[in-house]
Amino acid sequence: MNSWEQIGESAVRLLLAMVLGGVIGWQRESAEKPAGFRTHILVSVGAALFTLVSAVGFFGTGADPARVASNIVVGIGFLGAGTIWRTGASVQGLTTAASLWTVAAIGTAAGIGFYAGALFTTVIVVSVLTLFKVFEVRIPRRGLGHVVMVMADRPGQLGKIGAALGVFGVNIEQVELSGHSDDRVMLELALRLPPRVSRDELLVALGEVEGVDEVRWEDANAAA
Repeated sequence: MNSWEQIGESAVRLLLAMVLGGVIGWQRESAEKPAGFRTHILVSVGAALFTLVSAVGFFGTGADPARVASNIVVGIGFLGAGTIWRTGASVQGLTTAASLWTVAAIGTAAGIGFYAGALFTTVIVVSVLTLFKVFEVRIPRRGLGHVVMVMADRPGQLGKIGAALGVFGVNIEQVELSGHSDDRVMLELALRLPPRVSRDELLVALGEVEGVDEVRWEDANAAA
């Protein structure tokens, strides 16, 4: 039978995991990400409980408690993968997946009683998710991008676009063509520009192609 002292210590660790996971989850929820407040709390508390079970429930049996921690890492990978999706050349949800993975580590730290590590890691994660975003938007991103065009639906139109891209030596990585209106189609290109090619110059050239009504560029950033 567990002593009251042991029960109290376990409760403190689980509550700490809940609070720290909730702090990070609140930030993700406020940013309208798919894995938010409750998800981060559940991941943190679940990791803490698994750690407690391995440390307390199997104490003195010769079992390796480190194996539970390694399985937590593997298990959280499946949950994190569910928050990642791709739209054209853009990959969404990577930051949220990373925050879930880190919250599992925070819950594990709280579960073994490593309070300082859990607290400081939470401070670091919240800082990265909030303060560091100001610096991230100033980092120049070149090369990989997503071009969306609305153009006439007629024979030879794609050939004209290909010829315009060929002049710049653009590497096309993905092509999607869909209907837009009765006589117009939407062309979406995931492409990579050579180092010396300006995207503005490319957009001007594509806009001058006969039959092209609209052209725009979207950066292939991994959304947070």
